[in-house]
Amino acid sequence: MVKWFQLFLGQRWVLWTLLIINLAGTIYGYKWYGWQLADTPSIFLLFVPDSPTASLFFVFVLVAFLLNKNWPIFEALAIVTLFKYGIWAVVMNLLVLSIQGELPWQGYMLIASHAAMAIQGLLYAPYYKMKAWHLLLAGVWTLHNDIIDYVFFMYPRYRLDDYIPYIGYFTFWLSLGSLLIAYILCIRKNRTQLTL
Repeated sequence: MVKWFQLFLGQRWVLWTLLIINLAGTIYGYKWYGWQLADTPSIFLLFVPDSPTASLFFVFVLVAFLLNKNWPIFEALAIVTLFKYGIWAVVMNLLVLSIQGELPWQGYMLIASHAAMAIQGLLYAPYYKMKAWHLLLAGVWTLHNDIIDYVFFMYPRYRLDDYIPYIGYFTFWLSLGSLLIAYILCIRKNRTQLTL
């Protein structure tokens, strides 16, 4: 069963489908952040749109797979940020639902799409060829992003301002957890060659 699923993940039509979905999601995500980016100082622009940047990293991973290559730095960035921001967005939308008692349909769409985001990064973990130093660079990027968000207050705006210190604390530990998961799945275990 596992072998069949691994073969399925490596089918070119599956990779192309995921590439199209992630590319569309990336574009939508950058548009979603448009209003926040409009009043973001230029020095922070790269670090504000978290989820679309995570899916953009995965777009590069998929392009590499389709070219029968591996781009390990993008693999490291993708698995860490897809899981982190996928879980983060699910939790934030559930928090909004819990506090406000309702969630617009876009919130449910974000829960579903971000849960899928987190899962897809993990599904392809056996095929990544990253080394420890790639993961270290991804860790620097991820923790630096947390500093930009919660020290310089560039975090995504979710109408949860009263809870920002708690969200920042949660986000820091989610970053470390995401790095640990990537380490366990990609550095400690044997890699599988993606069959195309």
